Amino acid sequence: MPRLNRIVETALYVDDLDRARAFYEDKLGLPPLLKTKTLFAYDVGGSNVLLLFLRGASLKTQASPGGSIPPHDGSGPLHIAFAIDADELPAWEAKLSDLGIAVEGRMQWERGSTSLYFRDPDGHLLELATPGLWRTY
Repeated sequence: MPRLNRIVETALYVDDLDRARAFYEDKLGLPPLLKTKTLFAYDVGGSNVLLLFLRGASLKTQASPGGSIPPHDGSGPLHIAFAIDADELPAWEAKLSDLGIAVEGRMQWERGSTSLYFRDPDGHLLELATPGLWRTY
């Protein structure tokens, strides 16, 4: 069986790209990689990409000189987790509090990881997780 190495992109679908930009760039500090009318892409940790698609804008095949991308979309609150260093957990808690972002949950995992849960403006559940969550992290 050929091997899958890692997940390169994770996608969320949002109702307002400008509102999402303000949250992911200004509040979470993600650097932008690409901005179009229907897609914003962000660098996460130098090795992963978060794609924010305008909900409903990618329901048709997108053709370009390099090929085509099949239709896709999503609805409802989705979930992604961001890796953080354990020693930065208090700084993240303080930053979220300063920004008025409510922490909805906190979990201490049996492997020693701690997770904080909060929402973006579109209702997606975001998680900040310290090492030890999974055997692979």
